[in-house]
Amino acid sequence: MTNPVKALPAKTRRLEARRVATATFIGTTLEWYDFYIYAACAALVFGPLFFPSDDALIGQLAALGTFAVGFVARPLGGVIAGHFGDLLGRKKMLVLTMLAMGISTFAVGLLPTYATAGVIAPVLLVVLRLIQGAAMGGEWGGAVSLAVEHAPPGRRSVYGSAPMLGSPAGLMLANVVLLGLVAVTGDNFAVWGWRMAFLSSIVLVVVGIYTRRKLPESPDFDENAAAKTERIPLLEVVTRHPRALLAALVVSGVPGISTYMVLTYALSYGTAEIGYSRTALLVIGIVVCVLQLVAIPLLAGIADRSGTRTLVLLAAVLQAAGAVILFPLIDTGNLALAALGSIFGVLPTALTYAVLPAILSEQFPTKIRYTGISLAYQLGAIVGGGIAPIIATALLAATGTSTAIGLYMVAANVLMLICVFGLRRSPRTQFASVSSTPD
Repeated sequence: MTNPVKALPAKTRRLEARRVATATFIGTTLEWYDFYIYAACAALVFGPLFFPSDDALIGQLAALGTFAVGFVARPLGGVIAGHFGDLLGRKKMLVLTMLAMGISTFAVGLLPTYATAGVIAPVLLVVLRLIQGAAMGGEWGGAVSLAVEHAPPGRRSVYGSAPMLGSPAGLMLANVVLLGLVAVTGDNFAVWGWRMAFLSSIVLVVVGIYTRRKLPESPDFDENAAAKTERIPLLEVVTRHPRALLAALVVSGVPGISTYMVLTYALSYGTAEIGYSRTALLVIGIVVCVLQLVAIPLLAGIADRSGTRTLVLLAAVLQAAGAVILFPLIDTGNLALAALGSIFGVLPTALTYAVLPAILSEQFPTKIRYTGISLAYQLGAIVGGGIAPIIATALLAATGTSTAIGLYMVAANVLMLICVFGLRRSPRTQFASVSSTPD
């Protein structure tokens, strides 16, 4: 059976691919904005507001714990959305995940604090964070599948990188909003100013739904939907592709350690331990995001010509090098050196993020792709970025030095380097060639 989308003229298909890439970029930007707003507020204000304690460290760990809860929910969201996305279509799930993320984020802005409602306040905060995490988990795999499956031949990395750009763009948007709110509300930011960042998400939901409602379904999905069979995508991913799943999990998760160490943990560490201003650290985060936004599509274009594995191997080496110098430079108390350390700590992740959608998509056949890449990426997010700030806080408390944090980051990148060799290699082939046989 000939797919009518694939039968379209090449120029028309390119235009469709660009429209899909743009829509997935806008959608993931808005989802990541919601996710990062929570991350920043967990580091800056949620401790005393929702987890008051005589020991500031306990309150901070509890607040960061709610940040990690969102990561725990992400694989569940990925599996649920992936299941129905592989059976019913990618587009429907992307609309639902956008609604879930926007409504839960808006609701956080309305929550009472511990002082007002007692224990119910942190309970509600955790519940809403779980919904946020599930929505993000379902979002990413669908956006990547849609963008990569619409990509013209030989351009999977470039078009697949569109939803990846949503992460730095969302973080940059979140930091800009927080900077504006800090400037406008001053000392009241920790009292009520932070709420405005969450309440504004309702406007972004409308924008996201509008960009997605008329998107075409994935041509690869339409082609495979003709051969309907009863199946459970999760079971097939786990039993028939375990090696690909494990390797993809590590490769996608480790870069998140560098990202969240700089853009989340450093907010609390830099202000509490070193004495940097909150505003200065937020500005550094914006600069890092701008550099990522520029680097990712450029590197994706290089990967489409030369292959993806070389970039990922180089990324692991440079991420480890960045980890070695990150905290020594932050610990100097010199803002310029802290900015330099942050740039070198995060920028190498662009090498991985530029090709990650294409790499993950190559690991799983179309009929289970949404589930497979969602599970790999979201489980990787837990062992990578999700628990990294908590591990860093615990290591600092146990050793009294940031050196242990750097060693932890280096060890993770060594593991990533090993797992790169467990990935399937098909940088120049079409998806039809991805093996459906077990690993």
